[in-house]
Amino acid sequence: MSEVLTDLEKKLGYTFSNRPLLTKALTHSSTGHSSTGEQRNYERLEFLGDRVLGLIMADILYKTFPDESEGGLAKRHSALVQGKTLADIATEYQLGEYVLMSDSERDSGGAENENILADVMEALLAALYLDGGLESACKVIESWWGDRIHTMDKAPQDPKTALQEWVQARGLPLPAYDVVAREGPDHAPLFVVEVQVLGEKPIRADGPSRRQAEKMAAESMLTVLKKGRK
Repeated sequence: MSEVLTDLEKKLGYTFSNRPLLTKALTHSSTGHSSTGEQRNYERLEFLGDRVLGLIMADILYKTFPDESEGGLAKRHSALVQGKTLADIATEYQLGEYVLMSDSERDSGGAENENILADVMEALLAALYLDGGLESACKVIESWWGDRIHTMDKAPQDPKTALQEWVQARGLPLPAYDVVAREGPDHAPLFVVEVQVLGEKPIRADGPSRRQAEKMAAESMLTVLKKGRK
């Protein structure tokens, strides 16, 4: 476990003086409680991390965009701190590989679950704040969020939602998703999902969970639909 934490610290560019705090930030509730009944998962840290991120991001945006209106700053802030953005960043840095969870939770796709990834990201920021102060948390946010801080002024959209809006705007029935295959062992399943849109050839995609496979299929279908309308 020590080597795993060291690897994550390298990605963060920060070394924790309180390693148990980092471990707690990575521990999902599916692991249970300690022998004394004490909560050892990241849920309380998640609460704090949400506030830490909100404050630091507000400060960054206030200084980065001195001529931006309050409304513009609010839109940027909302996009940069929302769960989808956190999950996307967590995926980029493969944060799911470091999360401690039960085998059943991981087998069901927990390591790719956007809600879990967003929660762990918040917990990690709280741990950084508690261990090294606001400056340490700020450095990681500036590094991991990167160009998003300067370019993101609206919330990213989930591929399934985008596809749904695309077909609805054209008066078509909602997309239909079907699991056409489930392959691999129980501890590492691979779901194959097919998405159908009226008048279009069905498209298949796979992923470690049904949700992820559906998103990949929706994204591929959107790409085809948009190319076909050029």
